[in-house]
Amino acid sequence: MKRLRRAPSAPPESASTSEDRAALALRQAEVLLAPVARWLLRSGVSYGALARLLKPVFVEAAREELARTGVEPTYSALSVLSGVHRKDVRAICESPQTDPASARPHGVPLASQVYTRWLTSRRYRDRDGQPRSLPRSGPGITFESLSREVSVDVHPRTVMEELMRLGLVELEGDVLVARQDSFLPDRRIDELTALFAANAADHMAAAVHNLTLDAPRYLEQSVFADGLGEASVESLHMLARQAWQGTFEEMVAAAGKRVAADAELPEDRQQRMRVGMYFYSEPQNPAAPALVEAPKATTRRPRKGTKT
Repeated sequence: MKRLRRAPSAPPESASTSEDRAALALRQAEVLLAPVARWLLRSGVSYGALARLLKPVFVEAAREELARTGVEPTYSALSVLSGVHRKDVRAICESPQTDPASARPHGVPLASQVYTRWLTSRRYRDRDGQPRSLPRSGPGITFESLSREVSVDVHPRTVMEELMRLGLVELEGDVLVARQDSFLPDRRIDELTALFAANAADHMAAAVHNLTLDAPRYLEQSVFADGLGEASVESLHMLARQAWQGTFEEMVAAAGKRVAADAELPEDRQQRMRVGMYFYSEPQNPAAPALVEAPKATTRRPRKGTKT
């Protein structure tokens, strides 16, 4: 079948130079990061928050690479390999491990900071401790005054629209109402998010191992096809679910036996494993959304006694 293909089990011939390999990796990284960007944006995480997170991630990855090749992980070596400035490398390496909650405001988008203040500040709660419904603007306590307490650089309307997009507030007439239930931590969501990250990370780790190391290769293959109709995709999806159910039961039984057999192994000889399966479909030629330039909004502070 012309349109049915199997992913290669071995990597393609390597690029001729390290520059070529870097350019190739960077091009494909864009493909890998696209769904990550969608996930982050739908979760309310901005580019700036991710950029701040990447510095320590690159430094830690550089540390692991240097250790793997037997090179001392000095600040200079970490800086050269990671591309992170030496002073930032030093700050990252010397900073004590802090509670993630204490550092959270630095990586939390503006809209989430505004919403958190709304829920927690006494000024914006009623006598029962519930968040007040806030007029958009005007004298007294309003959403505009709340937003400008957190930042005067972004127009309150922009913050309001982002909170509405995230489903955290509702606009009733000219009054904003907080949806507290949307902000409460959901243990199920926490677990699913952690599982997603672990599954995707191990899948990518297996592929990176196969692409970059001269070592026995992990199983990391897929079957993909195009030119399919909606009914065919649904049929194949069902087949994949059935195939996974059998694999799942067989692997659980076998893994349970192997764990019991290896119970006496010392910790320094223990390993972990993960095996999974996925299915995904989308239109072959999705229409690109039209870019519409939004009307410019003023960012000046409102004069006292005026409405915006």
